[in-house]
Amino acid sequence: MGADAYVTIVATFFVAGAVKGVIGLGLPTISLALLTLAFDLPQAMVLMLIPSAVTNIWQGLVGGHLAVLLGRFWLFLLLVSGEVWFGTAALNLIALDVLTVVLGVLIVVYAAPGLSGWRIHLNGRQETWMLAPVAVINGVLTSMTGSFVVPAVMYLQSLDLSRNDLVQIMGLMFAASTFALGIGLYGRMLLPVDLTVASVAGVVPALLGMIIGQRVRGRLNEQWFRGCLFVGLLMTGVALIVYSRLS
Repeated sequence: MGADAYVTIVATFFVAGAVKGVIGLGLPTISLALLTLAFDLPQAMVLMLIPSAVTNIWQGLVGGHLAVLLGRFWLFLLLVSGEVWFGTAALNLIALDVLTVVLGVLIVVYAAPGLSGWRIHLNGRQETWMLAPVAVINGVLTSMTGSFVVPAVMYLQSLDLSRNDLVQIMGLMFAASTFALGIGLYGRMLLPVDLTVASVAGVVPALLGMIIGQRVRGRLNEQWFRGCLFVGLLMTGVALIVYSRLS
């Protein structure tokens, strides 16, 4: 892997970490979307693994309500991560351009409601019966594309969670999904040493970006920043769809 590739990796994780520092989420989605423009999808998934694991473990453990959230969402986390492990078989069965299109569509589906401000709201009964289907679907899509957000983030955002609890449970879900994805990729012989080493190189810029993002959070209009983020994600998702169809 050449110097240009490492520059791309470092820059990608710094930007993704900064966004995560400002709004509390986005590192896996942003890094995966940007890396897939420069690498193929399985390579981008490997490169995302370690920075995503480190930053989301941090996010999941810091928040003060770990025991409460685990008590409420343990089955959700178990189903999500279990389906991720099993679903990685799709990477050897489905053409990469098709999986890249699926990733682009998922990013668009995630960005469009975020840009419009549309959000569903679930009561306690709806939360219970939707938990398993959402977790299973999310796990399968994560294993195919590396994207953790659809439909799980939409589901979590629809619940009666405080902002801090929402950020913490998303960190736990992303961390669990990342570990399951790593195990699945290893089991499918899709975890080469050179890409794993390159993934380690993304940890420091991701943490640095995250710290800087947290420090400037109070100086930014978060609503404006979120709008810019979702516009960027929407454009990136469309670019992935077009690029994969033309390649």
